[in-house]
Parts: sequence; C-alpha cells; structure tokens
Amino acid sequence: MSEKDESAEVDEQPEPESQETVDQPAEPEPDAGAEAEQEDEEGQEKPADETAEEPSNEAAERVADEAGDEAVEKEADEAAEKAAEEPADQMVEKGVKDSAEPAEEAEAEATASDKRKVGSAPAKQIGGGLGDEENKEEGGEQATESQNDVEGETQEESEEVEQKEAAVEEDGGAETERQKDEAEAAAGMQEVEEDGAQESEEKENQTGQEQGEPGPEPLAPAPTQANLQQLATLRLVLPASNQVLTVAMPLLSTIGQVKAHVSAETRRDPTELQVLFNGKPVADHFAVADFGVDANETIAFEVECGSPDGRPLRLPASAEARRGAGAGGGDVITVRVPGLDGSTKEVNVEIDRQLRRKPFLGGYRHKRSGVEYHHAQTQTNPKPKPPSLVPVFNRDTQTVESKHQTQQTSNATSTQMTKPGVYVSTAEDKLVVPGRYENADEYQKRMLSKIVTVQTYYRRWLAKQYVSRLKQERDTRLEWERQEEVRKRKEKEDRTRREFERRMNPKTKEDFELLYSTLEQWRREELDRINATLTGAERKAALCQLLDQETELIAAVDRHQLDSSKENKEKAVQSLLKKAAAPKKWRNGEGKLLEMDTPFTLRGRELLGIYNSLQMKYLTQDERLDVLLTLKHTVKEHECKLTRDLIELIDREADLLIRGVAEDKLSGLRKRISTLFLQYCKTPTFNPEIADLLAVPQDPAQLRHNVHYCSSCGRYLKSTEFPLGVKSDKIGKCRRCLAKDNVARAREDQSAFKRMLWLLRKKEGGQALLIEEADLKHLVNNIWEGQSILSCWDDIADLELVRWDVNKPWSPSNCVLLTKDEADAHEAVGDLSKAYGNMLIHRVKQKHVLATNYFHSISGASEKMQARELELRNVRITTK
Repeated sequence: MSEKDESAEVDEQPEPESQETVDQPAEPEPDAGAEAEQEDEEGQEKPADETAEEPSNEAAERVADEAGDEAVEKEADEAAEKAAEEPADQMVEKGVKDSAEPAEEAEAEATASDKRKVGSAPAKQIGGGLGDEENKEEGGEQATESQNDVEGETQEESEEVEQKEAAVEEDGGAETERQKDEAEAAAGMQEVEEDGAQESEEKENQTGQEQGEPGPEPLAPAPTQANLQQLATLRLVLPASNQVLTVAMPLLSTIGQVKAHVSAETRRDPTELQVLFNGKPVADHFAVADFGVDANETIAFEVECGSPDGRPLRLPASAEARRGAGAGGGDVITVRVPGLDGSTKEVNVEIDRQLRRKPFLGGYRHKRSGVEYHHAQTQTNPKPKPPSLVPVFNRDTQTVESKHQTQQTSNATSTQMTKPGVYVSTAEDKLVVPGRYENADEYQKRMLSKIVTVQTYYRRWLAKQYVSRLKQERDTRLEWERQEEVRKRKEKEDRTRREFERRMNPKTKEDFELLYSTLEQWRREELDRINATLTGAERKAALCQLLDQETELIAAVDRHQLDSSKENKEKAVQSLLKKAAAPKKWRNGEGKLLEMDTPFTLRGRELLGIYNSLQMKYLTQDERLDVLLTLKHTVKEHECKLTRDLIELIDREADLLIRGVAEDKLSGLRKRISTLFLQYCKTPTFNPEIADLLAVPQDPAQLRHNVHYCSSCGRYLKSTEFPLGVKSDKIGKCRRCLAKDNVARAREDQSAFKRMLWLLRKKEGGQALLIEEADLKHLVNNIWEGQSILSCWDDIADLELVRWDVNKPWSPSNCVLLTKDEADAHEAVGDLSKAYGNMLIHRVKQKHVLATNYFHSISGASEKMQARELELRNVRITTK
C-alpha cells in the first residue's frame, strides 16, 4: 500500500472540558475499478450529516503507531495542525465534502463512526441547562446509549469489512493486502473512538454537576451580520393540541422573541411558555442561528405551557382557521426562483388563507398546456364595505328601566266605646260641628269667582310676556340698525381710503381715470371760484395761473403713468409666461379638480425658470455664469438668427465677467439678453403652449376674419377691441382711443359703472352681456335719474340694478335701481301690488317704457342667444 493510498490521520488537540472539537481527515485519491464505483455509490447514499465528524487526533496517532508508517504520521501531524486552526463549522463542512468523494473503505467507516458521535452532541449540549441531579441521571443515560451505539456500529462495520475482504481476495493478492491493512486501521480507530466517547461523556457529566446550570452552546459557528438578517422557517409544534405554527423569522431572533410571537398568537403569558429543542428546554437568550439552521432553511421547536390553571396550549379559532389546523398546517413555504444566469434563489413565501369562497369570474385556458388563468379579482380581497352612518344599536335597548312605586296595604281598624267593664279615655277626642249648607247656585257662583281670579292672573302673565317680547324685538332692531350704521360707515371709510390710495399711488387704468376725474373736478371748482370773485386783469392772471397748475399736475400724472407702465409690463410678461407654464385643469364628473402636465407646459415652465433667473439681481459671478451657461444650452437646440444673436450676447457677457468688468456697465447688455430671450419665449416654435395666449395670431389666415380698422389710431384690431353700444350702426374708435379722448376732454370716472356692470353680468347674465358701459351709464343716469326709486339715495357706489319682477329674467325693461339693503328687501317681496303703492308702480312702468324704446335692438339678439344656450344645453344632456 503506497503513501497516496494511505488515509491521512489527524492528531487530537486538547480542548476545554464540556466542548468537543471536530477534526477533518485528509482527502484520499480515488481508486479506479469497480470497487471505487461501488464505494462511491455507498458514499452518496449516506446522509451528509453522518460524515460531518472526523476521527479524534488521539485515535489517529494510535493507528499511525500500529501501521508503523512514517509518511502517515507526517500527514496526520499536518492535518492536525490545520484542523486546530480551522473553525468547527469549516471542519464539519469540509468533512461533508470529503465524505461525498470516493474514498477508501477504512476512511468511510471511521468517518461514519465519528459522525454518529457528533450527532449526539446537540442534545447533550442543550440539555446542559438542567440541575445537578438531572445532569447526573442524563449523563449516565447518554453515556450508556452512546456506548451501545458505538458497539452496534462497530459490529456492523466489522461485518462490512469481512464482506469486502472476501471480495478483495477474489480479485487478486495485491488488492487483498491493501484491504486488510485498511481494515486493521479501521478496527483500531473504532476502539479508540469508544474510549474517547466514554471519556468525553464523563467529562461533560462532571462539568454539568460542577457548574449547576450552564447554558447550551451554539451548534454552528456565528454567521456574519448580513446572514443574520436573512429569514429562516420555524415550525413551532404545540403537542398539547397537535397543532403547528409556522413562521418566518430572522436568524438573529432570540428564543424570547419566539415566545413573544407564540404568546401573541395563543393569547397566553410568555412567562408560562417553554421552548424545547430535541426534547430539551432552551434558554431565552439564544438566537435561532445557534441551532445550526441556515438562511431559508427550516428548524422545528416544541412549545409547552406550564400555566397554573392547566389549560392546554392551542391556537384560537380565528388563528386556527387562518393558518390551517392540524399538524400539516402552515403559513410560510420556501420557493426556489430560477435566475437569468441559471442560478436559483430561495425565497420565503407567506400563505394568506382566506375564509371566503373565491368566486369564479371567468378566465382563459392554454390550449397546449391546459393551464387555467383565472380573473385577477379572484386573487384579491374584496373591497371592505364602508361603515354605516345609521346607528344600529340604541342605548335604550341596552338599558333596563327600573320603576319604584309605593303601595298602601289594607289595614283593618275597629272602634271601641266605653261600656260597663271597659273604660276608654276621651282626652284626645274631637267635637265635629256641621257647617252652613251650600246649595248648587251658591257653589256655582263661588267657582265662577275663583275662575275669574285665575283668568285675571293668567292674562296678566300673557301681557307681561308680550311686552317682554316686544322689548326684545325693539332692542334687536336697534342693535341691528346700530351695526348696520357702523358697517356702512366702515365701508365708506374703506372706500374713501382705497380711493385715496389709488390717487396717491395709481397703478391701473382705472386708477388714472379716477386721478384725471379728480383733477377735472378741482379745475372746475377753481374756475367757478375765479369767475365768481375776480374780474378783468385779475381774472385773466388767475386763469393763467390755473392753467400752469393744471399743466404741472398733468405732467406729474404722466410721470406716474410711465413708472406704472413699466411695472405693469413686467407683470404682464410674468402673467403670460405663468399661463404658458400652468398645467391643464378641468373638473371630472364628481366635481374634483384635475390637473395634468403636458410636454408643452413643462417646456413653458423650464423657460419661465430661466427668465426669472436672468431677472435676478445681486448674483455672484459664478452664479451668473451658471445661468448664462444654462441659457446657452437651452437656445442651442434651435438654429436661427434669433438664437445666434442670443448666443453671441451670452458669450460677450461671459467674457466681460471673466475680465472683471463692473456690473453697472453690463446693465445694457443684460437688458438686450432679457429682451431677446423674451422674444424667444413668445415664439410658438420654441414655446408651443404660448401660441393660444398671444394677442396677434401667428397664422395669417386668422387675420382675415374678425379684424376691423380703427379710424382714430389707424390700426387693425380684433372686434373685441371696439365697444358697440345699442345705438351703434358702425364700428368707430377702439377702446384705447376712447380712453385717451376721455382723459383729454371729459375726464369722467367710469370705474363705478364698470364695477356695476361686472356684478350685473356675474349675477344675471342674459341681456346684461349685450350692453356696454355707456349703455349702463345711460340707463342709470338718464332713465333712473341716478338715484334710488324708493329713498332717492344718489351715491352710485351703493346702488345696483335688480329685477323688478323676480319671476322674470333681467332686462332693461324689468329692472329697478335700489340700494343694496333695499334690493335685499325687494327680492323677498312676493306680491308687488301689496308691497308698493299705485303711484310708485306707475312711475316704475313709465321708466320701463323709456328703457324698452332705447334698448329695443337687443331684444331680438337676446332671444337668439337664449335659443342658442338652450340648444347647447340639450346637446350636453344628450352626450351625457
């Protein structure tokens, strides 16, 4: 037998008591022939855990001495040193790998014996937590069982060796010699194993008796932190109820956490629970990974309950139905998922068992494979019903009504008089004297007098209540009048304050109209004063001085208008760009507002951000260069003259910034860049969303329709820029020219009529949409004489036009001019003939006749518009 064919022996290293070291044999070379194939098949049939332990180092030295081979001793020493450096888990894993390969018969037998010795270690270690007496008894039982197992295994292995020796003798002499040597070595190793197992068991029993209650030691090496985060499947057996609770928990979970989970499922106190592994109790501080389980593997524990009441540990009915009762129930399974690279991955899948019966809603069946695909609704839980708002239970139905009532029991009494032989005292007796007899008339008279007295007091009480109610109504009315007076005064003060603010800081066209109207009012007052007090040369000098003052005031107003136009222009630009960047909005059938961004709105939002960055001041040099670089990359997407000029200006400013030119000298260049970029943003080719917002359409074909010529300014404008009154028969001046003419000549403030027309159109619609500001002014000032028909109140800010007959639509021939308070009271009136006198009704009808004659042209247009609205409403209803 050569050195290569020899089995490597491992020396045993000294270890502390109550701890075993698992050694690993060297890997032998496989022999060719039928015998090697037979040994390979036998090695594959053996479980992997049976080859997890190796012969002890002491046994290896004895076999080496008996063999007398120096090469074997040298290899055994090297293997022992290597085994002492390797952890126990690597030695076990390596032993498993070596056992799977074809090896010599002696090595296979020795490995099987060591494996069986190691297999008894977990139960022995876990049981170390018992008391001294239990350790003695269990130590003795374990030693006896281990010795019997070793003897039985030795006998079985001897029989196998004899059978193989017979087979070897038939094959040849050389092969027989080698087989005999290996058999002798295996027999020596088995004897050593018996002695080592007995000594190890005695040491463990002695150690358990000395230490009292040592905790169980881990059965596997400590995994890494990453592996501890992975899951393992725990099968928790409840022997009392023959139920199994399966759960997936991380490897780092402790036995205490397992108890907490079982306590939550069974609704029992965790202090009453006891977890057992291989029939031995386990301490709470040990982790799941300490019991030799790896990620995605399954380990079984037993859970018992030591409650004083003696109730068996079992799952509630709800948990049992959900997880599945019986020993075969469970809610976690391990599934192997194949990957794209050919590898497989194990995944823990939790099973959710539903108590409901899944409806069959149809599906599909594969014609070739026959696989059925059901509707997705059958795989999902049904939508829970919303809670009912109607109370199902009432407190009265849950409460017992108790009633206490006293009862008078019958009591028999008797009267005893004085007689011979019996004396009854008369000290407490009463003498009853009959009164005057009252006939029926006297009784009725007396009752009537009492009734009159009661009625008198009752009527007095009613009168007092009525007077108190009148006083309360009077106080309420006075308080309401006081509050209304305060409100009106406050509104007037607010309106005066707003007008003063508009005059001091005019910003809009209405503000400047108010300013020019105030200037004209002042000029007329001064002119009347001069004409009334001065004559001759003094009058002419005063008129010249008035003209100079008017000129200076007009120039000041123009300066304010120029400054305001700049601010308004920037606001108009911002408003235009924000509209182009705003998302699309609409309301769905439920009335909810929906928003949606399109590629065009996102483009508009990007350009708006760049434009705002260009307008920012007090930026550092790096921030300004960053803005310019972003702008350059944005405009380079399109090639045209505008983008080329813009890129040239950007490069010029960047070059000047790098050269250190002062920022105040770059204001003109920056203004040119902003102007060109604004032109870029207003181009529909670069910003498609802005095409619908431009005043001038980009399509020349649209300019051929609905465009008219202004004879005053000479421009072609849309029809909406020309106000058309009810008396207009042709298109005249545009709105801009009319505003300039008003400033130069009449200087009238139209803001009050604009506000009144806006409120009227918002509230009524209909014919109110067909009249203009000039028409409304004529209706208020000429027909209704600029005052309320009831109170003659002439403040135009407090007046409004409302319907005369609330049951008919608003029109110039069905309106009345009233104050706001009078309008509210008028709308509450039902019958006009009862609420107003005949004289007032006659005056109102006269004014309606005047309005009908003036606004007769809009009656036909109003009928057509109403017919069109009715047609569109019918179309919407049909579409829905």
